[in-house]
Amino acid sequence: MKFLFVHQNMPGQYVHIARHLAQSGHEVSFITQPRVAQIAGVRKLEYQPPPPSGDGHAYTRELERGVANGLAVARLCEWLARDGFVPDIVIGHNGWGEILYLKDLWPQTPLLGYFEFFYRVSGSDVDFDREFPPEPDAPMGLRTRNALNLLGLDAVDWGQSPTEWQRSQYPKRYRDRITVVHEGVDTSLVRPDPTARLWLSNGHCLSRTDEIVTYSARDLEPYRGFHVFMRSLPRVLERRPAAQVLIVGNDGVSYGRQPEGAVSWRTKMLDELNGRLDLKRVHFLGHLSYQQYLTVLQISTVHVYLTYPFVLSWSLLEAMSAGCLVVGSRTPPVEEVMRDGENGRLVDFFDVEALGDRVATALATNSDGGSNEIRLAARQTAVERYDVHAVTLPAYLGLLRSLL
Repeated sequence: MKFLFVHQNMPGQYVHIARHLAQSGHEVSFITQPRVAQIAGVRKLEYQPPPPSGDGHAYTRELERGVANGLAVARLCEWLARDGFVPDIVIGHNGWGEILYLKDLWPQTPLLGYFEFFYRVSGSDVDFDREFPPEPDAPMGLRTRNALNLLGLDAVDWGQSPTEWQRSQYPKRYRDRITVVHEGVDTSLVRPDPTARLWLSNGHCLSRTDEIVTYSARDLEPYRGFHVFMRSLPRVLERRPAAQVLIVGNDGVSYGRQPEGAVSWRTKMLDELNGRLDLKRVHFLGHLSYQQYLTVLQISTVHVYLTYPFVLSWSLLEAMSAGCLVVGSRTPPVEEVMRDGENGRLVDFFDVEALGDRVATALATNSDGGSNEIRLAARQTAVERYDVHAVTLPAYLGLLRSLL
């Protein structure tokens, strides 16, 4: 069969399913913006939308970019159609408008849209952190920002969301047409390894015998609780004089706002905590290769995962699959996966002192094996609910079959 994937940043959420379909002998094509990434056996087709004009109202700029993406993808698909290519099914992310016009080209071809997040003024990410209150016109801006979401919901035959909570953010009238299927974790690759070693740039080697606090995010920013984590470190380092802290992530901003008066949230938090941190024990590792990142998880004593009520990160599930003792925020996306005292530890997102105490206590009890049951339960959760081969791929294939 002919499968066509669409995502501006190949492979996005489709690495496992696209690879599986290609390895199973299907014809798999992937439309994306210019990217280095490749998947063996998958034909990559690149498009380049025109640059934004900069005109128009600020509310509509994201919509204009989405329309430009959708039209660029449609033009590419028109050339494919002229060459006689007709996919049996199209699977694409709705977030950037790329799939808006595909049913106009192939009306008989099923279209499965990936619906990641619907913006809400209250009860979600926008009004969550009082330190960064929303702008007065946020309700009107967000209503307009959801235009791509709503257009996509109308354009597709069916929708997919990765978690129940993310699905629940969509208007109730659409939820019955959205199936929850997570992209999954390769738990045979992401697994505990007691022999793992990590060498720092100063030549120091770290392993599971060390006290190590880990934190990981694509970008170090408040949406992933970076400011709260940093404020908890003086308490952790004071109580645990042998602890080392490994922080993985870039200095950009993926979701929230830029810091005021600083080039990055890392520099802003270091300025705020000036003189309160032993920087010889706090290591900013930046962006790592995937294997290096897994090694960080495998040597972790305590892994901290904090998030606003927002998209659930792959890193939480990977940390659990690696057998980490995770201290997470008591926010809805995390609570869908973690239960306090069973497969992890939960703390209030904003309670800096509680986070520091919980991490320090977990470091202290780790040496006597007190966290082993929680680590095993975290691993078991990842395997039973999110293993790509046993759980999520079969569910994904079942969804595709129902549409075909």
